[in-house]
Amino acid sequence: MSWHKRLELWAKLALALVASALLWRPGRRRAAGTRLPVPRKVLLVRPDNRVGEALLTTPLMRTLKAHLHPAPEVHVLVHAKVARVLTGHPDADAVIPFDRRRIWMGPLAPGIAALRRARYDVVVDCANWESPSVTSALVSRLAGPKAVVIGPDLWPVSRLHSLPVPALTETRNEAVQRTHLLTPLTQGAMARGLSFREPAVGPAIRAYLEANAGKRLAVINPGGRLGPRRIPPMAFAAAARALVEQGRTPIVTWGPGEEALARSVVDAAPGSEFAPATNLDELAALMRAAGLTVCNNTGPMHLSVATGAPTLAFFLRMDMERWGHAYAPHRMVDLTSLVDGAGGEALEGRAADEARAFALNLA
Repeated sequence: MSWHKRLELWAKLALALVASALLWRPGRRRAAGTRLPVPRKVLLVRPDNRVGEALLTTPLMRTLKAHLHPAPEVHVLVHAKVARVLTGHPDADAVIPFDRRRIWMGPLAPGIAALRRARYDVVVDCANWESPSVTSALVSRLAGPKAVVIGPDLWPVSRLHSLPVPALTETRNEAVQRTHLLTPLTQGAMARGLSFREPAVGPAIRAYLEANAGKRLAVINPGGRLGPRRIPPMAFAAAARALVEQGRTPIVTWGPGEEALARSVVDAAPGSEFAPATNLDELAALMRAAGLTVCNNTGPMHLSVATGAPTLAFFLRMDMERWGHAYAPHRMVDLTSLVDGAGGEALEGRAADEARAFALNLA
């Protein structure tokens, strides 16, 4: 960690300690293991700007609706950039875009007053369970001055929570750990798996899907937000060629700035197709229609899983157990040792073998 990142971290931790002292009120803290009554209104807080992070709140939304009776009103506060990910989700009664840049203003920060007027019974700080998220904890506390604030039992942000929840010891999976935060309400009952709304598609993609109806397709998504965590494109080309051998037509999708990357895969995999431009809903619809996705560990991986499309995800330099979805019909594969340790040798062959076996298992 660079010195300026380390300085930023310590500044945030100091902010959490100061804020916990300033915002302390008598009677807020609940004893560990306290069972909470069914709330009328719940706010889930995750002000992160990544698509995958927004989708990782969907198991909590489903759990609240499926396992509490009567089901509470569920509001979700997310970063303004990813509000589109959850808008229209059947388990979200309201999606609240939030600009976290002026949270240093405390109760006077834009949007906080409206949250306080909503009078939430419970606020859930949906931060990850390994690294303290000061912004998420602070927003949670400010949004619910009289609410029970649940969050990860992680110093020092736990000082802003009414009821910190210790992490599970038997799993590292992020989706499960976050849903476990609801244990004071559900006593451990949880809905598993990500979910997404019914995709809304435009005329061009609707026509494209209709033209390909009945064909055996696969989506290949070689891109990703962080380049160092992407598997080299020629490995995806090898996977595409293997799928062509299985009688499928790989559709190579792309996001902003990834056209050249996608075309390099198409050029190296005869029989594959360059996908038309898509927005989030249209990519989801294409994944669901294809019924097979091959991708990196990135936002589109979480989206594919959320649509229910069988997903083969390649991991590079990331904790697969934590961030993956290793349950049927999905498969997560860590290729770090081939990319780094073996200098890339046998990578294309492994990617092709994995894609071939995955497709055969779905046949």
